[in-house]
Amino acid sequence: MQSNKKLFNLSVSVQESDFDFNEELDTIKKMNKNFGGLASFLGQVRGVEDSTQALLSLELEHYPDMTEKEILSICTNANDKWNLHAIRVVHRIGKLFPGDNIVLVLVASVHRKEALKAVEFIMDFLKSRVPLWKKENYKRTSSWVDSKKADEDSLSKW
Repeated sequence: MQSNKKLFNLSVSVQESDFDFNEELDTIKKMNKNFGGLASFLGQVRGVEDSTQALLSLELEHYPDMTEKEILSICTNANDKWNLHAIRVVHRIGKLFPGDNIVLVLVASVHRKEALKAVEFIMDFLKSRVPLWKKENYKRTSSWVDSKKADEDSLSKW
């Protein structure tokens, strides 16, 4: 009996170390060679979070295992919505500085539109549902970042 389940490759990393975009791209290409479109999102630390102060650093904390499980769940949901062949997500934690990479989402699919939609879906849910906490450090102050209404609102389209 043949299964209706789609072939799907998924890889998630939550790590302190930086990642190389080109190496990650090669990784997803090796996961599945039957895709027609590959979409990506690369998030970096902005130098200015507040218009009055330059950001010195950003600290990202997470709840081990729970963070990875939630990212895996989001990716599985994306696969259920679209015909995806592979997903690679890398999210950094620890102390980061302006210009540092924070997050990478790569999605391979039969068609570009599915890959592009899946990347947006994954990022929208990463921003709102994954247990990660951000602390912004400025020259004179530090503060934990609250969740943003706009991030929550972006989930309604899915």
